[in-house]
Amino acid sequence: MPLYEHVFLARQDLAQAQVDALAETATNTITSGGGKIVKAETWGLRSLAYRMQKNRKAHYVMLEIDAPAPAVAELERQTGINEDVIRFMTVRVDKHEAGPSAMMRKQERDRERSDRGDRGPRRDGGGADRGDRGDRPDRGPREDRPRRDREDA
Repeated sequence: MPLYEHVFLARQDLAQAQVDALAETATNTITSGGGKIVKAETWGLRSLAYRMQKNRKAHYVMLEIDAPAPAVAELERQTGINEDVIRFMTVRVDKHEAGPSAMMRKQERDRERSDRGDRGPRRDGGGADRGDRGDRPDRGPREDRPRRDREDA
């Protein structure tokens, strides 16, 4: 049977139990169509790149599916009808990824980093000690600088 990955985004105002119920409904649809769910991952509530249907966040769920095409077509039909699902995408793959997906590995890596308190260097290179300011001249004491009035600004 062909292999698929199905990812759907559920509304942000749903409880985790409701999101799990959506995943269970998808699982039942696939199994009734003669397929099976190889792996199901809940990636959690994540921010969206842009607003979709007045939602700024969404619950992400990924299912790895081993099922015939009609079962996947029925899953897509039911997912498209469901009002709690913002977006979904099903992709046919040659083989499923062994172990956790890249998103789960990233979450684990971020969790370990936050536990250690190691946030790494800042992107802009800033910080408390900026080091040498290069060829910038010294501005001198504050009272020597000219004062700007509100009309000048």
